Amino acid sequence: MPLTRREFSGKSALTGAGLVLTGAAGALATAPGALAAEDAPEVSCGPAPRPGYGPLVPDPAGMLALPAGFSYRVLTRSGVTRLETGEFTPSDHDGTATFEGPRGTTLLVNNHELDGPRADYPYPVPLTEGLVYDPAAAGGCTVVEAHRDGRTAEWVGIAGTSTNCAGGRTPWGTWLTCEENADRAGQNGMTKDHGFVFEVDPYDRRANRDPRPVKAFGRFEHEAVVIDPRTGHAYLTEDADGPNGLLYRWVPPKGFAHGRGRLRHLADDAGVLQAPRCFDAGGRFVDDLSRATRIGTVYGVDWLEVPDRQARTVEVREQFDDGDVTRARKLEGMWWADGGAYVVSSYARDESPGRPHDGQVWFYDPRRRTLTLKVLLGVNTDPDRDGAFDGPDNITVSPYGGLILAEDGEGVQHLFGATESGVTYPIARNDLNDSEFTGVVFSPDGAVLYANIQEPGIMLAVTGPWRRSPRR
Repeated sequence: MPLTRREFSGKSALTGAGLVLTGAAGALATAPGALAAEDAPEVSCGPAPRPGYGPLVPDPAGMLALPAGFSYRVLTRSGVTRLETGEFTPSDHDGTATFEGPRGTTLLVNNHELDGPRADYPYPVPLTEGLVYDPAAAGGCTVVEAHRDGRTAEWVGIAGTSTNCAGGRTPWGTWLTCEENADRAGQNGMTKDHGFVFEVDPYDRRANRDPRPVKAFGRFEHEAVVIDPRTGHAYLTEDADGPNGLLYRWVPPKGFAHGRGRLRHLADDAGVLQAPRCFDAGGRFVDDLSRATRIGTVYGVDWLEVPDRQARTVEVREQFDDGDVTRARKLEGMWWADGGAYVVSSYARDESPGRPHDGQVWFYDPRRRTLTLKVLLGVNTDPDRDGAFDGPDNITVSPYGGLILAEDGEGVQHLFGATESGVTYPIARNDLNDSEFTGVVFSPDGAVLYANIQEPGIMLAVTGPWRRSPRR
């Protein structure tokens, strides 16, 4: 049922003014220096404690700059570490999730964003018997078992998929790996259609045999997915342009109960896949999220059914005319917390109709059916200068408050945080090369921050004196 203008006006009054979130993320805005001056939030209280953990110290080993008191270790490195079966760790690490493993270990499921034919890569995901979807494709994901004493083991979770990007963790303890590629059989050497989501179980290797795409989630250039544990709705992002991509909602069929391995048995047309139609407090349609220029902007959201989710003749995002749905450029990572979904739009330029920006984080509240702008990074005019942030991608909510974001921008690449009082700060800098960070996520106990340098493919574990972010 569509939201009425009266309903939305009342709800926006509740969600837009105070920027107050409950739970782990707290009250979140953005770094004042990251906004245009007229948009920066005014702070009337006295001096606050300095956010973060201090300046970054260059790494003598030339890999990862961290604040004083922090350290890192390399868990996997493409072409160096090996799987249990003897092959080298695959390259191009991307989205990652953590799970409590046996005997105090941590299990990490790690995507490998490899597109096109296997012959294009020296270290594709090995074609492990029984775990292959399309033997022509190079991507997939591996499972890493990290021990407290530094030992690791790694094995294949799924192989023969393409361009496995952000993905998402399920409430029942599995991983949804997303293909950011919609090649059909016969394109780029592929033998099967791509553009799907697959479920990977980090605990039960047998459950991953005979991989089956969750076709009910649609066939498009998937980026990330989260599941609402209350309703079972899935939210999915699309990283595409020409036209810009969409945020999707999948509503399960009546009587469907989520659980381990149940998604693979859904019919291709099970449930309903929908795209958003946003409008402002005045009831005016919003064509693109780049129209928002101020922190606290709230849009109401209606959902329109996708005509052909399998994109048999027309790409899903192209099945809607201008004026039908609300788009955004570079819809990237998502994270479920505080009763809703945090959604990243990495940047907007000439392909978007609104104001250019270098990063947005939105919060979708499913109960109120609203999107609220929580983080807005202005255009970074000097991306080679250390200290400025642009192009957020993967995201997690920190157990110590606020958000942690992996940078995929121009120039210097960082992991950075946004405090509950609205200030950004650096956590790490890539001193090795200009590759993006990916897969940022904390261990289940909050003691370790894991992240990847995508190229050549390095998984890192960061430890140190973590503490709750100061509040203003």
